[in-house]
Amino acid sequence: MLKTLGALLLLAAGLLFGFYQSLNLSRRPKQIRQLALALQRLETEIGYGATPLPDALRSSASTLSPPLAALFRSAADRMEESGTGRTAAESWTQAVQDGFFRTSMKEPEREALLQLGASLGISDTQDQLKHLRLAVSHLTVEEQNAADEEKRYGNMWKSLGVLGAALVVVIML
Repeated sequence: MLKTLGALLLLAAGLLFGFYQSLNLSRRPKQIRQLALALQRLETEIGYGATPLPDALRSSASTLSPPLAALFRSAADRMEESGTGRTAAESWTQAVQDGFFRTSMKEPEREALLQLGASLGISDTQDQLKHLRLAVSHLTVEEQNAADEEKRYGNMWKSLGVLGAALVVVIML
């Protein structure tokens, strides 16, 4: 009886692990798409609205899901902290480094955000818009790669979780 219960728990754990990995793979392209749309909105706010960067970041965050929205809000809050002497680039970099682990995105997206952050607030509007467009184009390529990876490996993770757990159960019995 105890072995059967343990075997069922192992199978359930393997199934949940597989579904969790598959869910992360399916979240990644969606988050990249959201991020690209937020950067396009940021581009509009900066270029056509002449909105100050912290306000533009908050406005862009309003359309995002929680992990990405928190990243934009954190950057805006850090920029507006009085007495810290942080630049916009430092605030953005710190927000990305602190909040990126909460997302399902990977290193290429992180690098695109960090490269974008290096140009925020230190150049004229046209240069910032150019860097925003470059980041959006980079994220669009990564979104396609993430979608391909999801198609290729999504079902594999589900099956691997159950089969791996079944193998452990067979070995234990």
